[in-house]
Amino acid sequence: MRRQSLTPILLCAGALLIAALACNLTDNAPPPSLMPRATATPPATIGFATLAPDEFPEQATNIPANEPRPDTTLINVINQVEPDRLIQHVDALVGMRTRHVLSSWTTPNEGIGAAYNYVLNQFNLIRDQSYQNSFTVLQPQEFTIEFAGVQTVGRNIIGVLQGTETGAGILLLGAHYDSISRDFENPNANAPGANDDATGMAALMEIARIMSQRPHRSTVMFVAFSAEEIQRKGSISFVNDYLRVNNIQIDAMINMDIIGSSTSAIGAINDDTIRLYSADPNESASRHLARTINLLGSRHFPEMTIELQPGVDRPERYGDHMSFSEAGFASVRFVEMLEETDRHHTERDNLEDIQITYLMRATQTVLAISTALADGLRPPRSVQLRDAGNGQRTLVWERVPGATGYVVALRPPGSLIYDPSFEVTDNQVTWDGFAQPRFVAVAVAAKDASGLIGPFSFEYAITN
Repeated sequence: MRRQSLTPILLCAGALLIAALACNLTDNAPPPSLMPRATATPPATIGFATLAPDEFPEQATNIPANEPRPDTTLINVINQVEPDRLIQHVDALVGMRTRHVLSSWTTPNEGIGAAYNYVLNQFNLIRDQSYQNSFTVLQPQEFTIEFAGVQTVGRNIIGVLQGTETGAGILLLGAHYDSISRDFENPNANAPGANDDATGMAALMEIARIMSQRPHRSTVMFVAFSAEEIQRKGSISFVNDYLRVNNIQIDAMINMDIIGSSTSAIGAINDDTIRLYSADPNESASRHLARTINLLGSRHFPEMTIELQPGVDRPERYGDHMSFSEAGFASVRFVEMLEETDRHHTERDNLEDIQITYLMRATQTVLAISTALADGLRPPRSVQLRDAGNGQRTLVWERVPGATGYVVALRPPGSLIYDPSFEVTDNQVTWDGFAQPRFVAVAVAAKDASGLIGPFSFEYAITN
């Protein structure tokens, strides 16, 4: 927007789950289904000096690492995205005319209250139809809003899919359901907010619906934020008054905000590329998450190219992901490639500018990545580089149970992305290429029997 400026959830007993549903988050009581997680220790630094290589190591598979090979299970998941559902969600939110945080909480079909009720009802439907009742709708997190001389309440809506594997972390997907006009303080001005951010909300609800149909290794949280349009007050409150107070560690946050249009103001079309923003510096946890997402996307959903951007957001713009990165959590934001900024916060941000095919692809992109991050094998531990003699070095790591192979990703100096990457079947690879100046960092991920690649290890620096 523009103006001034995974520890998993342990499965709870029946009584405990009932308590979780009844707890009042405004009292800062920790939700019983979310367990505190210790902060990860910083990665070690590794490296030896050798000459840069001209080819991959002999142990690498002969299939190019960048060739897309989505597994059949993931293809089935991606194909469950229903474009009709997406556009129905957008249409419903647009039909409320405005979702300004100071608009009505009591008018049935208009205002922030109508939007809140719609999203909460959708979360409840997902809960009722989820696999073994695995989707929990927690008590919404309330926070105080003071804006334009008025005090009111904001509500963040929280859904949780409890993970099945201890130590698999927490993935959070988010979007915002409020809207605003360029008459920022006027709660009665028309603010349909179709692209900003009914599209992100539609994707959030559709991904939650699909992911709720089966279990996942990691815990996945789905949060519909309010008050993003007034300096992201909702997500700041969520981070400070919910995550920090309850000592909940989020391993990755993915924000979907303005993801529904493939056209520009001058008629250009780009229907197969989406931008991804993350906080500097290039070695930050958020940038590492962005690199991971870029590589996983190229493997598992090549229909949409993810283009990394060298900054936390567009100039003089912001989004809810920033509330997480500022607090030390790895977070990213998806934004469409061609953006008509003159539509934002006006009555022109309506359904006519939404291309359902683009919104569907954007949703499938995030769904594919979220599935890989939540379902993939956990990353290898104890990654080390050892001198193998004769200018060779051996990259070695602990075996991951169930892994049929590993992906080794390399980052050249100054690069935003991992390129190249290659696969090996053993838990080690010997090469003379693990050296500066060609590469400055390496990370490793495990691949399971279905071909699903999981999250990457910490990025390990290669030094001379």
